[in-house]
Amino acid sequence: MAFRREFDRFYRTPFLIFVTVGLPLLLMGLLGIVFSAGLATRLPIAVLDLDGSDLSRTIVRTVDATPDTAVAFRVADLSEGRKLILSGKMHGLLYLPEHLERDVFAGRRPEVVFFYNIQTLTIGNLTLRGVSAAVPSVEAGIRLQLRTAEGEPVDAARADLVPVPVQANPLFNPTLNYAHFLLAALLPAVLQVIIVTTMAYTVGRDAATPHRFRVMRRLGGGLWPAIAGKILPYTLLFLVVLGISDAVLFSVFEMPLRGSRYILLLAAVLFILATQLIGTLLALVLRPAASAISVGTLIFAPSFGYMGIGFPRLGMNDFAYQWGKLIPGTWYLMARIDQTIRGTPVDLSWWPIASLGIFVIVFGSLVALRLIALRASPRRERVKDTMHREATT
Repeated sequence: MAFRREFDRFYRTPFLIFVTVGLPLLLMGLLGIVFSAGLATRLPIAVLDLDGSDLSRTIVRTVDATPDTAVAFRVADLSEGRKLILSGKMHGLLYLPEHLERDVFAGRRPEVVFFYNIQTLTIGNLTLRGVSAAVPSVEAGIRLQLRTAEGEPVDAARADLVPVPVQANPLFNPTLNYAHFLLAALLPAVLQVIIVTTMAYTVGRDAATPHRFRVMRRLGGGLWPAIAGKILPYTLLFLVVLGISDAVLFSVFEMPLRGSRYILLLAAVLFILATQLIGTLLALVLRPAASAISVGTLIFAPSFGYMGIGFPRLGMNDFAYQWGKLIPGTWYLMARIDQTIRGTPVDLSWWPIASLGIFVIVFGSLVALRLIALRASPRRERVKDTMHREATT
């Protein structure tokens, strides 16, 4: 009866439907639009060409041909370029000095300077990557041309230019697609906050007064079955929401599934249960429900910063690193990335699964202890009243 009562309550509460189903899917749609391109390309930069030679024009064409950058402006001096950077119309300025071609062919090493905005970390690094790939390739071509013009064999000249070649192969996100790791991590992080606050609200509503608590226990045939009946409808609901978002990621954004789908499903179930139990515990300890919702939001709203997606956890200080270990989403994202884009073998993926299982056991035990304490409290009150009446008579 508690299960059916919770479903009936859910259908009769439009706000709850919006928070648990509408809001996550709406956010998923908005984030999907934001990251639909997968990777930022053709970022506009400006060029200040003081040399005007064939070499400088070759460098500009090569930079413009890279997928990361597009030469959108030509400026007359540095101050004009600075204004364009500050206005946000472009993301970098390539400075080609005077006598560039003359100095290069004379064997000197003139400097080509690139100014970019490092405050926008991702955009700045992308533009820097485009320029860093283009300019050395032009330089290498000129040096090779000079050596072969002096009679040196082509193979020997090429070997001298790059004595130890390095072949770089990105293993876990070869497409460098932001939707495949950032979008896949954002929705569980948002869902984690929604799960905690939803459980704090729904459980807190029944735990607000002893009368409501007794009604819930009577409907469930006991306190623990009643709590299970309250939690289970939302477990299924959040699994459906997570499944819909994953279906969009795999079908629309073509995120790879290189690992085991069963481990991915197991991790999702444990993640949702662990987060639900945390919200339930907050509702049982911090009454009224508004206090539990506030504390839950305060703890989990900034948790995305501790889960190691935007910044590696190994680079964090000890507090941030240990705090990240106490968040279920950290372990779920680890298992999720392992089983999707990394394709980590099953035997190496059990540690995040075991950690989520420990979360469920620990917070399930704490919820059980709190329920035992709440069940015993009315008895203590009745014993005190009886003793008080006997003493007065």
